[in-house]
Amino acid sequence: MQALEEPSIGRKMSELSHHDDQAPAAHASSSLEHKCLLDIDSYPRNTRNTGIICTIGPASRTVDQLVQLIKNGMNIARLNFSHGTHDYHRETIGNIREAMRRSPLFRTVAIALDTKGPEIRTGLIDGSGTGEIELKTGDTFKLSLDEKDYKTGNVHSVYVDYKNLTRVVSLGGKIYIDDGLICLIATEIGSNYVMTKIENGGCLGSHKGVNLPNAIVDLPAVSDRDKRDLLFGVEMEVDMVFASFIRKAQDVHDIRAAMGEYGPKVRIISKIENHEGVCNLDEIIGASNGIMVARGDLGIEIAQEKVIIAQKMMIGRCNKMGRSVICATQMLESMISKPRPTRAEVSDVGNAVLDGADCVMLSGETAKGAYPVEAVKIMHKICLEAEAAMFHKVLFDELRASTPTPTVTAETCAIAAVDASFKQCATAIIVLTTTGRSAELLSRFRPRSPIIAVTRNAQVGRQLHLYRGVFPLIYVKERLANWSDDADARIDFATEEGKRLGLLEDGCPIILVTGWKPGSGHTNTIRVARA
Repeated sequence: MQALEEPSIGRKMSELSHHDDQAPAAHASSSLEHKCLLDIDSYPRNTRNTGIICTIGPASRTVDQLVQLIKNGMNIARLNFSHGTHDYHRETIGNIREAMRRSPLFRTVAIALDTKGPEIRTGLIDGSGTGEIELKTGDTFKLSLDEKDYKTGNVHSVYVDYKNLTRVVSLGGKIYIDDGLICLIATEIGSNYVMTKIENGGCLGSHKGVNLPNAIVDLPAVSDRDKRDLLFGVEMEVDMVFASFIRKAQDVHDIRAAMGEYGPKVRIISKIENHEGVCNLDEIIGASNGIMVARGDLGIEIAQEKVIIAQKMMIGRCNKMGRSVICATQMLESMISKPRPTRAEVSDVGNAVLDGADCVMLSGETAKGAYPVEAVKIMHKICLEAEAAMFHKVLFDELRASTPTPTVTAETCAIAAVDASFKQCATAIIVLTTTGRSAELLSRFRPRSPIIAVTRNAQVGRQLHLYRGVFPLIYVKERLANWSDDADARIDFATEEGKRLGLLEDGCPIILVTGWKPGSGHTNTIRVARA
């Protein structure tokens, strides 16, 4: 995913001793022995396999800031369409693409559109998107459904954009705002308002999410606003959609249909944020390109102590089914205002990587925080250490054993290539891919080595950032008349570019995965070679 640019943190393969990259633990005979052999003085290698997703907002949307985020590890730029106008997002997308042009050659960044979805949000505070008020425990607070109150939020009342709030809330029922940081209890239900008592106060900003646990919310999976946003995403050629509050497989189909002919080209990541979505997880995984463990709303819709169970279960099922999985929300939350994370946050990020997440995500840390670049740097370091501590050998054996037989040819090649990478202690796997499928299959079996994926399709390359260990390279030269010569040229390009980026060194062992003729669906060959 990312070559390390600070030598003091990680080391090139030739610089690693037999104790570095947690090598003794990697060759343990049991999971218990593996943990016992982990060494805090061991250096990780200098490449990160886990993707880093950054939410882009006021603190990070300038070209200069985006260049720094890319340089320090951002793989996917997330645009939250719960906030901002289309003109605002158009400018941000332009800035991201300009930042890519200023970054080192072949460094790609994907753009993700995160839908508002069937969520409920508050209006503006004092007419400003950055306005804030302090709600005090024990005070009375009004939730207004009158649109004229949209911009007039204050310490006495705020607008809520769900017209049926008065029908689904019961007296004494709890209403959570801003990921549960603020808790209200309904004391009076009027025709177009709900009066509440503040059980837990706090700072309330504009456009904060509202959760109604145990209430049946009758919002469509794709609202009219979502449809407009998705069509805007088509116009701007975004690479993926993070679909909010997905509850069943049909919701995913509706999202794809809303994008028309462009729908099949976009990767849809379904955000699981409530109990219904968790219960229907398998059918949602089948309809999606990946899953996001969206722990903010999920931790309100289900008991917060159950979130860790849901996280491990969802990541495990995605790993088994070969789908990308993202762990998100409050990963380095304290870095919104502080230059260093808490120890618990560091452990949280590390455990998400150890659980098997393909990507980890920063939200407010990069969107509005005071230390966006520092947050990316620290997440990068945590991922490096956690990846070195994974027991890849056992994980590969379990993934291989859980794969139904007979396997298709490309899957058979992926299993053989990953197995060979372990036995050869390969520095990298190089794969030539048209649609990205061969690279995805290699990622599914979790090699310890990075996967250098060479493709001519720039969008496919950007989308491959969703998958653990895949380092996409865009090959821009014209096709050679002889296919074999063209394949060799792409392998040579990957080898040279891998050396330039610090992924490979002269003479290191590599695994090559290719097809036997042009086009997709023909991957059937693996070779062991030297860089």
